[in-house]
Amino acid sequence: MTSPPAPPGPTAPGRHQRSDPTPRPTLASRGRDVLGDRLFRYLCLAAGCAVLATLVLILLSTLQQSWPALRESGLGFLTDSAWIPNDPDGPGPRKATFGALAFIYGSLVVSAIALVFAVPVAVAIALFLTQVAHRRLRGPAVTVIDLLAAIPSVVFGLWGILVVAPALAPVYDGIHGALGGIPGLGSLFGEPVSTGRGYMTAGLILAIMIVPIITSLAREVFTTVPAADMQAAYALGATRWEMIKGAVLPHSFGGLVGAVMLGLGRALGETIAVALVIGGSVQVTANLFASGDALPAVIVNQFGESGPLHRASLIGLGVVLFVITVLINVAARFLVRRAEIRMRGAAA
Repeated sequence: MTSPPAPPGPTAPGRHQRSDPTPRPTLASRGRDVLGDRLFRYLCLAAGCAVLATLVLILLSTLQQSWPALRESGLGFLTDSAWIPNDPDGPGPRKATFGALAFIYGSLVVSAIALVFAVPVAVAIALFLTQVAHRRLRGPAVTVIDLLAAIPSVVFGLWGILVVAPALAPVYDGIHGALGGIPGLGSLFGEPVSTGRGYMTAGLILAIMIVPIITSLAREVFTTVPAADMQAAYALGATRWEMIKGAVLPHSFGGLVGAVMLGLGRALGETIAVALVIGGSVQVTANLFASGDALPAVIVNQFGESGPLHRASLIGLGVVLFVITVLINVAARFLVRRAEIRMRGAAA
Protein backbone atom coordinates (compact mmCIF):
# COMPACT_ATOMS: atom_id res chain seq x y z
CA MET A 1 0.00 0.00 0.00
CA THR A 2 1.15 3.47 -0.81
CA SER A 3 1.52 6.29 1.71
CA PRO A 4 -0.49 9.47 1.16
CA PRO A 5 1.37 12.28 -0.53
CA ALA A 6 3.06 14.78 1.75
CA PRO A 7 1.50 18.24 1.93
CA PRO A 8 3.18 20.77 -0.25
CA GLY A 9 5.76 22.77 1.67
CA PRO A 10 7.91 25.75 0.88
CA THR A 11 10.13 25.11 -2.06
CA ALA A 12 13.31 26.85 -2.97
CA PRO A 13 13.06 29.16 -5.94
CA GLY A 14 13.97 27.34 -9.05
CA ARG A 15 15.24 28.51 -12.38
CA HIS A 16 11.87 29.96 -13.42
CA GLN A 17 10.78 31.09 -9.98
CA ARG A 18 11.75 34.39 -8.32
CA SER A 19 11.17 35.41 -4.76
CA ASP A 20 9.66 38.88 -4.29
CA PRO A 21 9.96 39.96 -0.66
CA THR A 22 8.48 43.42 -1.36
CA PRO A 23 4.85 43.48 -0.27
CA ARG A 24 2.38 44.67 -2.83
CA PRO A 25 0.54 47.88 -1.92
CA THR A 26 -2.94 47.33 -0.73
CA LEU A 27 -5.98 49.34 -1.73
CA ALA A 28 -5.91 51.27 1.55
CA SER A 29 -2.24 52.25 1.16
CA ARG A 30 -2.88 53.37 -2.39
CA GLY A 31 -5.72 55.53 -1.18
CA ARG A 32 -3.50 57.12 1.48
CA ASP A 33 -0.82 57.85 -1.13
CA VAL A 34 -3.32 59.51 -3.45
CA LEU A 35 -4.72 61.56 -0.56
CA GLY A 36 -1.23 62.65 0.48
CA ASP A 37 -0.36 63.68 -3.07
CA ARG A 38 -3.52 65.72 -3.37
CA LEU A 39 -2.96 67.37 -0.02
CA PHE A 40 0.61 68.26 -0.94
CA ARG A 41 -0.52 69.68 -4.30
CA TYR A 42 -3.21 71.81 -2.68
CA LEU A 43 -0.76 73.11 -0.06
CA CYS A 44 1.71 74.12 -2.75
CA LEU A 45 -1.06 75.76 -4.77
CA ALA A 46 -2.25 77.66 -1.69
CA ALA A 47 1.29 78.86 -0.94
CA GLY A 48 1.76 80.11 -4.50
CA CYS A 49 -1.63 81.84 -4.51
CA ALA A 50 -0.83 83.42 -1.14
CA VAL A 51 2.33 84.98 -2.55
CA LEU A 52 0.47 86.38 -5.55
CA ALA A 53 -2.37 87.61 -3.36
CA THR A 54 0.11 89.36 -1.08
CA LEU A 55 1.70 91.16 -4.02
CA VAL A 56 -1.71 92.22 -5.35
CA LEU A 57 -2.78 93.48 -1.92
CA ILE A 58 0.43 95.46 -1.56
CA LEU A 59 -0.11 97.06 -4.96
CA LEU A 60 -3.77 97.86 -4.28
CA SER A 61 -3.14 99.31 -0.81
CA THR A 62 -0.27 101.50 -1.98
CA LEU A 63 -2.29 102.65 -4.98
CA GLN A 64 -5.14 103.60 -2.68
CA GLN A 65 -2.84 105.57 -0.38
CA SER A 66 -1.11 107.34 -3.28
CA TRP A 67 -4.20 108.03 -5.37
CA PRO A 68 -4.66 111.67 -4.20
CA ALA A 69 -1.18 112.57 -5.46
CA LEU A 70 -1.56 110.60 -8.69
CA ARG A 71 -4.91 112.24 -9.36
CA GLU A 72 -3.49 115.69 -8.61
CA SER A 73 -0.35 115.33 -10.75
CA GLY A 74 -1.69 113.08 -13.50
CA LEU A 75 0.83 111.89 -16.08
CA GLY A 76 3.18 114.63 -14.95
CA PHE A 77 3.99 112.51 -11.92
CA LEU A 78 6.10 110.33 -14.24
CA THR A 79 7.24 112.93 -16.79
CA ASP A 80 7.99 115.95 -14.60
CA SER A 81 11.39 116.28 -12.89
CA ALA A 82 10.38 119.08 -10.49
CA TRP A 83 9.84 118.06 -6.87
CA ILE A 84 8.54 120.94 -4.74
CA PRO A 85 6.86 119.51 -1.63
CA ASN A 86 5.17 122.73 -0.46
CA ASP A 87 1.73 122.54 1.09
CA PRO A 88 -0.73 124.22 -1.31
CA ASP A 89 -2.90 125.21 1.66
CA GLY A 90 0.02 126.69 3.60
CA PRO A 91 1.60 130.13 3.51
CA GLY A 92 4.15 129.20 0.83
CA PRO A 93 3.99 131.18 -2.42
CA ARG A 94 4.41 128.12 -4.64
CA LYS A 95 2.04 125.28 -5.20
CA ALA A 96 3.27 121.78 -4.55
CA THR A 97 4.71 119.97 -7.57
CA PHE A 98 5.55 116.30 -7.47
CA GLY A 99 7.45 114.82 -10.38
CA ALA A 100 9.23 111.47 -10.05
CA LEU A 101 11.29 111.55 -13.24
CA ALA A 102 14.52 112.67 -11.55
CA PHE A 103 14.24 109.92 -8.93
CA ILE A 104 13.40 107.23 -11.49
CA TYR A 105 16.40 108.33 -13.52
CA GLY A 106 18.67 108.28 -10.47
CA SER A 107 17.56 104.78 -9.43
CA LEU A 108 18.13 103.38 -12.91
CA VAL A 109 21.51 105.08 -13.32
CA VAL A 110 23.02 103.95 -10.01
CA SER A 111 21.64 100.42 -10.52
CA ALA A 112 23.15 100.26 -14.00
CA ILE A 113 26.52 101.45 -12.66
CA ALA A 114 26.35 98.82 -9.93
CA LEU A 115 25.65 96.03 -12.43
CA VAL A 116 28.44 97.15 -14.77
CA PHE A 117 31.00 96.84 -11.98
CA ALA A 118 29.50 93.96 -9.97
CA VAL A 119 28.49 91.35 -12.57
CA PRO A 120 31.95 90.71 -14.10
CA VAL A 121 33.57 90.56 -10.68
CA ALA A 122 30.90 88.27 -9.22
CA VAL A 123 30.92 85.87 -12.18
CA ALA A 124 34.73 85.76 -12.16
CA ILE A 125 34.78 84.95 -8.43
CA ALA A 126 32.16 82.23 -8.89
CA LEU A 127 34.10 80.68 -11.77
CA PHE A 128 37.31 80.79 -9.75
CA LEU A 129 35.69 79.06 -6.78
CA THR A 130 34.07 76.31 -8.87
CA GLN A 131 36.62 75.72 -11.63
CA VAL A 132 40.05 76.86 -10.45
CA ALA A 133 40.37 77.16 -6.67
CA HIS A 134 41.62 74.29 -4.53
CA ARG A 135 39.13 72.64 -2.21
CA ARG A 136 40.92 73.95 0.86
CA LEU A 137 40.52 77.50 -0.41
CA ARG A 138 36.85 77.26 -1.36
CA GLY A 139 35.52 76.97 2.19
CA PRO A 140 37.19 80.09 3.64
CA ALA A 141 36.43 82.11 0.48
CA VAL A 142 32.75 81.20 0.58
CA THR A 143 32.62 82.11 4.27
CA VAL A 144 34.13 85.54 3.61
CA ILE A 145 31.65 86.18 0.79
CA ASP A 146 28.71 85.21 3.01
CA LEU A 147 29.98 87.48 5.78
CA LEU A 148 30.26 90.36 3.31
CA ALA A 149 26.62 89.84 2.35
CA ALA A 150 25.60 90.05 6.02
CA ILE A 151 27.07 93.52 6.62
CA PRO A 152 24.26 96.07 7.28
CA SER A 153 23.67 98.65 4.58
CA VAL A 154 24.13 101.55 6.99
CA VAL A 155 27.74 100.43 7.50
CA PHE A 156 28.32 100.62 3.75
CA GLY A 157 26.68 104.04 3.70
CA LEU A 158 28.84 105.42 6.51
CA TRP A 159 31.97 103.95 4.95
CA GLY A 160 30.99 105.49 1.63
CA ILE A 161 30.36 108.98 2.97
CA LEU A 162 33.38 109.06 5.31
CA VAL A 163 36.02 107.17 3.30
CA VAL A 164 35.03 106.35 -0.28
CA ALA A 165 33.54 109.68 -1.39
CA PRO A 166 36.46 111.87 -0.18
CA ALA A 167 38.97 109.41 -1.64
CA LEU A 168 37.24 109.32 -5.04
CA ALA A 169 36.79 113.10 -5.39
CA PRO A 170 40.36 113.68 -6.73
CA VAL A 171 40.00 110.60 -8.94
CA TYR A 172 36.87 112.10 -10.48
CA ASP A 173 38.76 115.34 -11.07
CA GLY A 174 41.52 113.45 -12.89
CA ILE A 175 39.05 111.54 -15.06
CA HIS A 176 37.22 114.76 -15.90
CA GLY A 177 40.49 116.43 -16.82
CA ALA A 178 41.45 113.56 -19.13
CA LEU A 179 38.08 112.83 -20.76
CA GLY A 180 36.10 116.02 -20.28
CA GLY A 181 37.12 117.47 -23.62
CA ILE A 182 36.12 114.43 -25.68
CA PRO A 183 32.68 114.74 -27.34
CA GLY A 184 30.24 112.31 -25.80
CA LEU A 185 32.51 111.24 -22.97
CA GLY A 186 32.68 114.82 -21.73
CA SER A 187 28.97 114.78 -20.92
CA LEU A 188 29.27 111.48 -19.04
CA PHE A 189 32.38 112.45 -17.06
CA GLY A 190 31.61 116.10 -16.44
CA GLU A 191 32.50 118.42 -13.60
CA PRO A 192 32.36 116.43 -10.33
CA VAL A 193 31.07 117.72 -7.03
CA SER A 194 33.70 118.61 -4.45
CA THR A 195 32.41 116.13 -1.87
CA GLY A 196 32.55 113.13 -4.23
CA ARG A 197 28.92 112.24 -3.46
CA GLY A 198 27.01 111.45 -6.63
CA TYR A 199 25.74 108.81 -9.01
CA MET A 200 29.12 107.11 -9.50
CA THR A 201 29.89 106.81 -5.78
CA ALA A 202 26.42 105.43 -5.07
CA GLY A 203 26.79 102.94 -7.92
CA LEU A 204 30.17 101.74 -6.65
CA ILE A 205 28.84 101.25 -3.12
CA LEU A 206 25.89 99.30 -4.50
CA ALA A 207 28.25 97.20 -6.61
CA ILE A 208 30.17 96.17 -3.50
CA MET A 209 26.90 95.34 -1.76
CA ILE A 210 25.47 93.12 -4.52
CA VAL A 211 28.68 91.26 -5.41
CA PRO A 212 28.20 88.66 -2.61
CA ILE A 213 24.58 87.99 -3.67
CA ILE A 214 25.39 87.44 -7.33
CA THR A 215 28.52 85.45 -6.46
CA SER A 216 26.71 83.03 -4.15
CA LEU A 217 23.91 82.36 -6.62
CA ALA A 218 26.25 82.08 -9.60
CA ARG A 219 28.44 79.63 -7.70
CA GLU A 220 25.43 77.43 -6.96
CA VAL A 221 24.41 77.58 -10.62
CA PHE A 222 27.88 76.63 -11.84
CA THR A 223 27.95 73.56 -9.58
CA THR A 224 24.89 72.17 -11.40
CA VAL A 225 26.73 71.87 -14.72
CA PRO A 226 27.03 68.14 -15.57
CA ALA A 227 30.56 66.84 -15.21
CA ALA A 228 30.09 64.83 -18.41
CA ASP A 229 29.69 68.04 -20.44
CA MET A 230 32.90 69.50 -19.05
CA GLN A 231 34.85 66.28 -19.53
CA ALA A 232 33.54 66.01 -23.10
CA ALA A 233 34.84 69.51 -23.84
CA TYR A 234 38.24 68.56 -22.46
CA ALA A 235 38.20 65.35 -24.50
CA LEU A 236 37.71 67.40 -27.66
CA GLY A 237 40.88 69.33 -26.89
CA ALA A 238 39.32 72.45 -25.37
CA THR A 239 41.26 74.60 -22.95
CA ARG A 240 39.81 75.54 -19.59
CA TRP A 241 38.47 78.85 -20.88
CA GLU A 242 37.02 77.18 -23.98
CA MET A 243 35.36 74.60 -21.74
CA ILE A 244 33.87 77.36 -19.59
CA LYS A 245 32.71 79.31 -22.62
CA GLY A 246 31.28 76.29 -24.44
CA ALA A 247 29.88 74.16 -21.61
CA VAL A 248 29.56 76.05 -18.32
CA LEU A 249 28.22 79.44 -19.37
CA PRO A 250 25.56 78.21 -21.86
CA HIS A 251 24.23 75.68 -19.37
CA SER A 252 24.13 78.34 -16.60
CA PHE A 253 22.67 81.24 -18.58
CA GLY A 254 19.20 81.14 -17.03
CA GLY A 255 20.54 80.88 -13.51
CA LEU A 256 23.00 83.71 -14.11
CA VAL A 257 20.21 85.97 -15.32
CA GLY A 258 18.25 85.14 -12.18
CA ALA A 259 21.25 85.95 -10.00
CA VAL A 260 21.77 89.28 -11.77
CA MET A 261 18.08 90.12 -11.39
CA LEU A 262 18.21 89.47 -7.66
CA GLY A 263 21.25 91.72 -7.42
CA LEU A 264 19.45 94.37 -9.44
CA GLY A 265 16.46 94.13 -7.11
CA ARG A 266 18.75 94.71 -4.15
CA ALA A 267 20.31 97.70 -5.90
CA LEU A 268 16.95 99.24 -6.83
CA GLY A 269 15.55 98.86 -3.33
CA GLU A 270 18.58 99.97 -1.30
CA THR A 271 17.79 103.02 0.82
CA ILE A 272 20.22 104.07 3.56
CA ALA A 273 23.49 103.53 1.72
CA VAL A 274 22.23 105.35 -1.38
CA ALA A 275 20.69 108.16 0.64
CA LEU A 276 24.02 108.86 2.32
CA VAL A 277 26.25 108.93 -0.78
CA ILE A 278 24.13 110.04 -3.75
CA GLY A 279 24.06 113.74 -2.86
CA GLY A 280 20.32 114.49 -2.67
CA SER A 281 19.95 116.76 -5.74
CA VAL A 282 16.76 116.68 -7.80
CA GLN A 283 18.03 116.78 -11.37
CA VAL A 284 18.31 114.75 -14.57
CA THR A 285 21.82 114.96 -15.98
CA ALA A 286 24.12 112.76 -18.03
CA ASN A 287 27.06 113.62 -15.77
CA LEU A 288 27.83 110.49 -13.74
CA PHE A 289 29.93 112.51 -11.29
CA ALA A 290 27.04 114.85 -10.42
CA SER A 291 24.85 114.48 -7.36
CA GLY A 292 21.30 113.20 -7.66
CA ASP A 293 18.63 111.24 -5.84
CA ALA A 294 16.83 107.90 -6.09
CA LEU A 295 13.37 106.58 -5.33
CA PRO A 296 14.13 104.72 -2.06
CA ALA A 297 16.44 107.49 -0.84
CA VAL A 298 13.91 110.29 -1.19
CA ILE A 299 11.23 108.16 0.48
CA VAL A 300 13.35 107.48 3.55
CA ASN A 301 14.59 111.08 3.76
CA GLN A 302 11.24 112.85 3.47
CA PHE A 303 8.61 110.45 4.77
CA GLY A 304 8.84 111.59 8.39
CA GLU A 305 8.26 115.28 7.61
CA SER A 306 5.54 115.09 4.96
CA GLY A 307 2.02 116.42 4.81
CA PRO A 308 -0.97 114.51 3.43
CA LEU A 309 -0.32 115.22 -0.26
CA HIS A 310 3.43 114.92 0.16
CA ARG A 311 3.01 111.58 1.92
CA ALA A 312 0.74 110.33 -0.85
CA SER A 313 3.36 111.35 -3.41
CA LEU A 314 6.05 109.43 -1.54
CA ILE A 315 3.84 106.35 -1.48
CA GLY A 316 3.36 106.89 -5.21
CA LEU A 317 7.14 106.69 -5.60
CA GLY A 318 6.94 103.31 -3.90
CA VAL A 319 4.30 102.21 -6.41
CA VAL A 320 6.56 103.33 -9.27
CA LEU A 321 9.48 101.38 -7.80
CA PHE A 322 7.26 98.30 -7.43
CA VAL A 323 6.15 98.52 -11.07
CA ILE A 324 9.73 99.01 -12.31
CA THR A 325 10.87 95.92 -10.41
CA VAL A 326 8.04 93.81 -11.85
CA LEU A 327 8.73 95.01 -15.40
CA ILE A 328 12.44 94.25 -15.08
CA ASN A 329 11.73 90.72 -13.84
CA VAL A 330 9.25 90.10 -16.66
CA ALA A 331 11.80 91.32 -19.19
CA ALA A 332 14.46 89.06 -17.67
CA ARG A 333 12.13 86.07 -17.86
CA PHE A 334 11.42 86.86 -21.51
CA LEU A 335 15.15 87.11 -22.21
CA VAL A 336 15.86 83.75 -20.59
CA ARG A 337 13.05 82.08 -22.53
CA ARG A 338 14.27 83.46 -25.85
CA ALA A 339 17.83 82.34 -25.08
CA GLU A 340 16.67 78.83 -24.18
CA ILE A 341 14.69 78.55 -27.42
CA ARG A 342 17.71 79.75 -29.40
CA MET A 343 20.01 77.24 -27.69
CA ARG A 344 17.57 74.38 -28.34
CA GLY A 345 17.43 75.36 -31.99
CA ALA A 346 21.23 75.44 -32.22
CA ALA A 347 21.47 72.04 -30.56
CA ALA A 348 18.93 70.57 -32.97
